[in-house]
Amino acid sequence: MKNFIRANKGFILFMLLFGVFRTAVADWNPIPSGSMRPNLLEGDVVLVNRLAFDLKVPLGDVVVARLGDPARGDIVTFKSPKDGTRLIKRIVALPGDVVEMRDERLVINGRESGYDLIGAVSEEIGSSGKTTTALQLRETTASGQHPILVMPQVEAARNFGPVTVPQGQFMMLGDNRDNSADSRYIGFVPRALLVGRAERILVSADIKGNWMPRGSRFLKPLE
Repeated sequence: MKNFIRANKGFILFMLLFGVFRTAVADWNPIPSGSMRPNLLEGDVVLVNRLAFDLKVPLGDVVVARLGDPARGDIVTFKSPKDGTRLIKRIVALPGDVVEMRDERLVINGRESGYDLIGAVSEEIGSSGKTTTALQLRETTASGQHPILVMPQVEAARNFGPVTVPQGQFMMLGDNRDNSADSRYIGFVPRALLVGRAERILVSADIKGNWMPRGSRFLKPLE
């Protein structure tokens, strides 16, 4: 064993530093599902800034210092409070916000979001292989604008609340509103379960088609 360590100490040191970097500074997150379409596609790999919110002990989840506060509109990765699965969604409401949804329209602190039709596209329903017509809308909230998808023919949770987001927790929604296991199903997300903020797409490949690289999405900033 000593001879192995001596012969490979450079590689071992590299792997240790690499592990520290990925668990404390920056990470990447492959997108396996369509819950964040149209902004994130299956086969995208996003860069995650682990220092956006908290400085944590490398290779662990102990918080050393708070570095920033999550904001409405941030796309974040986090551990599901339901089963610990790594997820990526958009923060739509902060601690203390009163939030509700009326016929797919998001209302935050009494202010209804605006919606403008971009167009209609064909979308797969879950992983069934069946498709339906989806509407691509531009959602405008107090924190900014971004496109979302809705599928009127699909059964989904289009109404809830009003509910108040508990202190220290956040409400997450997928941009593909009718095909996302988000806070409507898994509950609010405590800050301690946040991993980091997704900054941009690093690389992308068409994993549901011919696996060819999608060069136009390389290094694309997120809306």
